[in-house]
Amino acid sequence: MIAHAVAPAFLLASIAALVSILINRMAGVTDRIRAINQIADDDPGRAWLKADIARLKRREALLNQSLQLAVTGAIGIVVLLLFGFIVALLGYRHEFGAGVLFIVSLCLLVGSLFRFLQDIKISLSEHDHHH
Repeated sequence: MIAHAVAPAFLLASIAALVSILINRMAGVTDRIRAINQIADDDPGRAWLKADIARLKRREALLNQSLQLAVTGAIGIVVLLLFGFIVALLGYRHEFGAGVLFIVSLCLLVGSLFRFLQDIKISLSEHDHHH
């Protein structure tokens, strides 16, 4: 079972890195929303920035969804590892169940990466480069 645990363990480490990136991006978006909300409505030099709040909230929602999918995928990987070791200790075959859990976790990761990609596309929009 130890040999079968290598791939899920690497995937778990990769998901942990992704979660860290997502949390940092979400914190940046949240900080930007807070900073824009502090701009006075009568500030003509920066009032145009308030129009960006809807886009930033969309990014925050995408990052939140991505984070939830990634963490759920990580939970699936941990359950996979637990399942594999418990079933192996009991002397049963674990390949089918482990395969299903791995596929489900990979699908959750794909969903997370897709939402992350959507955030990246929005973050690279022209609005961020307005001066």
